[in-house]
Amino acid sequence: MTAPSPKPRRQLPLTWLGLMPFVIFMTLFLILPTMHIVIGAFQDRSGGFTLQNIRDLNTGTIPSSYWISVKISVASASIGCLIGFGMAAAVTFGAVPRWIKAPLLTFSGVASNFAGVPLAFAFLATFGPVGFLTLFLRNNFGIMLQAGIWNLPEGSLLADLFGPQIRFPGFSILSFWGLTVTYLFFQIPLMILIVTPALEGLRREWREAAEVLGATTAQYWRMVALPILFPALLGTFALLFANAFGAVATAISLTGSSLNIVPIQLFAQIRGDVLGNPNLGYAMAFGMIVVTAIANVLYIWLRVRAERWLK
Repeated sequence: MTAPSPKPRRQLPLTWLGLMPFVIFMTLFLILPTMHIVIGAFQDRSGGFTLQNIRDLNTGTIPSSYWISVKISVASASIGCLIGFGMAAAVTFGAVPRWIKAPLLTFSGVASNFAGVPLAFAFLATFGPVGFLTLFLRNNFGIMLQAGIWNLPEGSLLADLFGPQIRFPGFSILSFWGLTVTYLFFQIPLMILIVTPALEGLRREWREAAEVLGATTAQYWRMVALPILFPALLGTFALLFANAFGAVATAISLTGSSLNIVPIQLFAQIRGDVLGNPNLGYAMAFGMIVVTAIANVLYIWLRVRAERWLK
């Protein structure tokens, strides 16, 4: 009588081993911190369950900080979409020399991930009160980027129209528009990277068919191209909104406590000051997670619809 053959052992396919570093990294630096934030949002100082932290999100300056963050995200996402779409369309359809496309996409890949303290320092060194561009315009042309007076050259057309001086309200890098302009440094490249494949997916036959039927270039874009690209554009806007809404290091490094946005108030709550409430900070972070999650889900859904059209 022959002995029964041993059962074959179940082995994990070797192809999965390559994903283990990614899984470990995701677990340690994304999943576990997110769970810690979500759990902490529903705990009091003693560790008991409570909904008070969620209720407190509607008190004090927290609602206004969310509103300012939403406005900055919408502004930077809108401007980033417009400028990025124009640049991507220019290099895709040959409005500029073809050799510019590869360097532009390479730069976009780097700039879309350039944020935090280096980006804040770069913009302060350029547009700050003693920044390079601020001093250059003031010393050479008498133009004050900060609040003050523009001294116009004598005999110039502007001086004849407005007088020798113009009062200028000023541009501060530590303001709403200052932070919005800073965010554009990574918003525009991200838009270029995402929308370029969608533009390349527009088939030449569609444009030729529209021209055969007598459509102008404006009619082709309005009635054919833009309706096809609309899900991709709207999805990219949602992604850029989430990208700006969740930016923390750049906002804190650039504006400090001078601008009332969610990341700065969150930092003030969890850094351990006497008046700080870490669990309220967790609730604010939970609110940011919900907002960015909705934006990302919208982006994924719209991108699937756009890819279906382009196929």
